Amino acid sequence: MQLISQNPTDKDFIQNPYKFYKNFVSNDCLYFWHEYNMPAVFDYAGQEMLFKDNRFGREKLENRSKDNEKHLIDFNNLEKNSMLELEPPKHTRLRGLVLRAFTTRKINTLQPEIVALSHKLLDDLKSENVDILKEFATLLPVIVIARLLGVPETMAKNLLSWSNDMVMMYQARRTRELEIQANSSTKEFVNFMEKYIEEKRYRPEDDLISHLIAAEEEGEKLTKDELISTCILLLNAGHEATVHTLGNGIKAILEYGEEKTCLSPKFINATVEEILRYDPPLHIFTRYAYEEIIFRNHQFKCGDEVALVIGAAGRDERYWKSADNFNPFRPIKKNLSFGSGIHFCVGAPLARLELLTAIPILFEKFPKITLIDKPLYSNLYHFHGLCELNVSLKN
Repeated sequence: MQLISQNPTDKDFIQNPYKFYKNFVSNDCLYFWHEYNMPAVFDYAGQEMLFKDNRFGREKLENRSKDNEKHLIDFNNLEKNSMLELEPPKHTRLRGLVLRAFTTRKINTLQPEIVALSHKLLDDLKSENVDILKEFATLLPVIVIARLLGVPETMAKNLLSWSNDMVMMYQARRTRELEIQANSSTKEFVNFMEKYIEEKRYRPEDDLISHLIAAEEEGEKLTKDELISTCILLLNAGHEATVHTLGNGIKAILEYGEEKTCLSPKFINATVEEILRYDPPLHIFTRYAYEEIIFRNHQFKCGDEVALVIGAAGRDERYWKSADNFNPFRPIKKNLSFGSGIHFCVGAPLARLELLTAIPILFEKFPKITLIDKPLYSNLYHFHGLCELNVSLKN
């Protein structure tokens, strides 16, 4: 297995990780990524296989707190009950409960709200020159997921702050200081959700939190800790990736610079899938081996970790011709931006609906929208999103 090296906090890599991926994505090989101290898979086919191989999973084999992680006690306690970090049968039960209320039919009823909210946020813009990431792409997903779960929209600022702090635990720039900050925000988030869930028990409404509480009371054995972890996961995951995808997608369309036919009803689905393929919001997802396994001539021991570089999968030239080019008119093919297998993102239908709805409204409302300066990406890896997206709405 070839040893490769790339600091994920390097400035050039942050701005264009695809240049690095290009060296490895078209080979059916494992590479040992030195900085992550684990094998990595870059190509599409290899990742698809690992996503669906139940000999690999997300759940750590040991959940015992380490002495050097006492400052992360609140974060680790929350993670122990997170659907994202569990495998069957726990994962199956939690996911089943969520999917009862998170149905595609329920999601599709939100489209009129997304339309109205998109228009309102864009109508409220105070200047012709704006950071459309901050004023639109960041606000839309957090308000939508708050409404879906039944959390007051007035909490949006807090939700964003807590979520941004917590996801630092998955970023390469992670330090002990940032870990302490993430743990503190986790504690605040848990305290808020604990009190809010208790209120919902006595005043249930037609929202996801109320439905999850009802399922618990009907004998599904959803514990209080599981309920809190599930709600926080949905709030975090329900907007974090969508913010990045909206920003990256608007940037890609602006830089594409062609006639905006790609935003018409005929092509908008293909355009959204191309955004997800071309510049996805999450670039690495890891798995643990649950037994001794030979994969691509490498012997995995039980507990070994492997990185699936999903940011690279969409640039596999064997699957997409001219993969480094943004082409919204490509025939639609499955991409791995939402994962695959049993951990396929439950929020994918909502994220797609927000993209399909909001992006055409932005360009219809401001047909002359242009970039003011070159957008730069934030130091967020494994995530991949912009610092800001400054645009002129008129020219």
